[in-house]
Amino acid sequence: MLNKEPSVNVLGGELDACSNTPLTGFFRDGSCNTCAADQGSHTVCAVMTDEFLAYSKYVGNDLSTPLPAFQFAGLRAGDRWCLCAARFLQAHDEGCAPLVNLRGTHRRALEVVSLEVLKLYAEDPEDD
Repeated sequence: MLNKEPSVNVLGGELDACSNTPLTGFFRDGSCNTCAADQGSHTVCAVMTDEFLAYSKYVGNDLSTPLPAFQFAGLRAGDRWCLCAARFLQAHDEGCAPLVNLRGTHRRALEVVSLEVLKLYAEDPEDD
């Protein structure tokens, strides 16, 4: 059994849901919850953009193509998804990071990405 870490966001509050449509998260519970087994740290609640989806496909993680065998319809611009923290940082370094829902981003993301960088992409201006 996998033990979830406490559901706390990067702002110190309770972790908000990221997306139920499409259903996201390491646990596929709609939130960016995590645990020790989550080697990719799927902790950043990101709002997909066409630019980011193209970049992700280019670097080998095609998030936009449907995979019916895995009940995955593919992501489109505007969808929210629990993104690997390292991929988010890589996209930031390349100038194509998506927006971030800080209240839906797990505090464990801070092990990879600073709060200052995450705040640059805050979906809600009141969160920065």
